[in-house]
Amino acid sequence: MYNGILPVYKPRGLTSHDVVFKLRKILKTKKVGHTGTLDPEVDGVLPICIGQATKVSDYVMDMGKTYHAEVTVGVSTTTEDQTGDVIAQQQINETTMTNEAVDTVLEQFKGWITQIPPMYSSVKVNGKKLYEYARNGETVERPERQVHIRDIQRVSDVKFSDDQAIFEIIVSCGKGTYIRTLATDIGKALGYPAHMSRLTRTNSGGFDMAQALTLETIQERHDAGNLTDALLPLLYGLKALPIYEVRDEKLIQRINNGQKFERHQFDIDFEQTLVMYDPKAEKVLAIYEVHPSRDNEIKPKKVFN
Repeated sequence: MYNGILPVYKPRGLTSHDVVFKLRKILKTKKVGHTGTLDPEVDGVLPICIGQATKVSDYVMDMGKTYHAEVTVGVSTTTEDQTGDVIAQQQINETTMTNEAVDTVLEQFKGWITQIPPMYSSVKVNGKKLYEYARNGETVERPERQVHIRDIQRVSDVKFSDDQAIFEIIVSCGKGTYIRTLATDIGKALGYPAHMSRLTRTNSGGFDMAQALTLETIQERHDAGNLTDALLPLLYGLKALPIYEVRDEKLIQRINNGQKFERHQFDIDFEQTLVMYDPKAEKVLAIYEVHPSRDNEIKPKKVFN
C-alpha cells in the first residue's frame, strides 16, 4: 500500500480526473486524489496524494502555485483561453505596444486583486457550476473574489503576428487564481481584448516540475517495485504549517487517541493550525486546530493512525 505525495506531470489532453483514474489502475488503490484541477489544455505539475496523504490534499492546495503563461493581446474569447470562440478583435502593431508598457501594467497586478471567475469554470452559483450555465447559453452574475499574486514578470519580448501582440509571463499566486482571467484583465489594462493562449503549471504546493513523473514512468517504477522511493512523506505537504516535534511517548499516545489539549502545553507560536510530528518515527501524528468556542484549547482535526 502506497502512502505519500507523488508529483505527477499532467500532459495536455488529459483532465486531472483522467490522471487520477489512470493512477488508481496503475497503483491498484482507490485512495488517490489530486490537489487542484488543471484544465485539459494545460500541462504541468499535479501533486497527487495517495493513501493516508489524501487527508492533507487541502493543505497542499493552500501552498500556492506558479505558472508560465502566454498572453495574446488583440483577441478575446468566450473561455478566456485559446479554446474558445472569438468575441472581440482589435489590430495591434509594433508602435502601439512595447515591453515597457506591458511591464508597467503587470506591476498593477501584484498583491491582492479582484477577479470575476470566467463563465467557463467550475465555480458554483446557486448550486450549479458556471460552465453548465455557459453551455446552456445562460449568463449569471458571478461573485467577485480576492486572489493574491505574489509575483508576476514578463519573461519574453513582446512579439507581433497576425496583428496581435504575444508575450510570456511567470505568475506566482495563491489558491483560486484564474490565469485565464488574469490574461484578459491584463489586456483590458493595456486597452485591448486579450486571452491566455498557452499555460503550464511549473510549481504547485511546493512541488516543482523537475520532480514530476510522467504516467509512463510511474507505471515502470511500480512494475519494478521502486515507486516508493519517489513518494514524498505527508510532512512535505504540510511544511507551510507550524510543526511541533513530539518526543514524549505518553503525549504521543494521547495524540493518537485524539485527545484535546490546552494551547499553553505547546511551546510554539501558531494561529489556527498545528502539526504534531514524531521525529523518532518520522511520522505525522495529527493536525490540531484551535477549538471553535474555547480559544485556549486545541482539538484534533485529522489523526493519522
